[in-house]
Amino acid sequence: MTVPKLSNRLQMAANMVREGAVVADIGTDHAYLPAYLVKTGLAKRAIASDLRKGPLKNAQDTVTQFGLKDKITLRLSDGLDNIGAHEADDIVLAGMGGTLIVDILCKTPWIKDKRKRLVIQPMSHAEDVRGFLCNEGFEIIREDACIDCGRAYIAINTVYNGIKKEYSPEYLFIGALPECENGFAIIYLKKQIQRIAKKAQGLKAAGKNLQEQQRLEYLVEKMSESVEKLERRLINDKR
Repeated sequence: MTVPKLSNRLQMAANMVREGAVVADIGTDHAYLPAYLVKTGLAKRAIASDLRKGPLKNAQDTVTQFGLKDKITLRLSDGLDNIGAHEADDIVLAGMGGTLIVDILCKTPWIKDKRKRLVIQPMSHAEDVRGFLCNEGFEIIREDACIDCGRAYIAINTVYNGIKKEYSPEYLFIGALPECENGFAIIYLKKQIQRIAKKAQGLKAAGKNLQEQQRLEYLVEKMSESVEKLERRLINDKR
C-alpha cells in the first residue's frame, strides 16, 4: 500500500489523532496529513480545507494520486467558517501562527464540545494558544515536540471540559512540555528562553519598562527551572 510520507512535524500531529475519527485538516496545503490518516486507516474519512484555491488544487492532486476521492472532501474555507459542527470529530490546525489559530477558534463556538479533539501546531506564539485554551475551558491532554529540518516544533492535544484552568505565568510558555518523553522539548524550550531573555536584555539596555523587564526575567528563571527538571528526569529514565 502506497502511503504519503509525512514530515516529522506532521507525523507528530498525526500521532495525536484518535483512531477511527473523522478529521478536518485546516490549512491543509497538499493534504498529505489527511491522505496519510485515511490511507493508513487511522481516520475513517477527512475534510481537507484551505483558504486559497492554489493549495486546494495541490490537495486535489494528492487526493487523486492516492485514490481517495471517496474518502477526502476538499473544502475552500477561511479557518473553520465552512466546516459544519457535525462534520468532524478531530480538528487539526497546523502550520500557522498561534495568533491566527486563536482567531479561528474564537469564531467557532461549536468547538466547545467534549466529544471533539483539537490538534494544534502553532508555528509561533504558542503562549497565546495556551492562554485561550485555559481561559475558555479546554484541558490540554498532552504536548509533544520534534525536530524537522533543523527547527523545533510542538503540538498540543486538547479537549473542552468547561473548566477554566488557573495557571502560572510560565505555564503559557511551557505548557505540558515538561511531561514529554523526549529531549526535543528541551531544545524547543531553550529556544523560547533565549527569545524571552533577548527581549529582557533589550529592555534593560534601553533603560525602558522596568516592570516588563522584571516579568520577562522571572519567566526565564522559572522556565529554566522546568527545563533543568526535565533534563534530570530524562537522564534518570535512561539509567
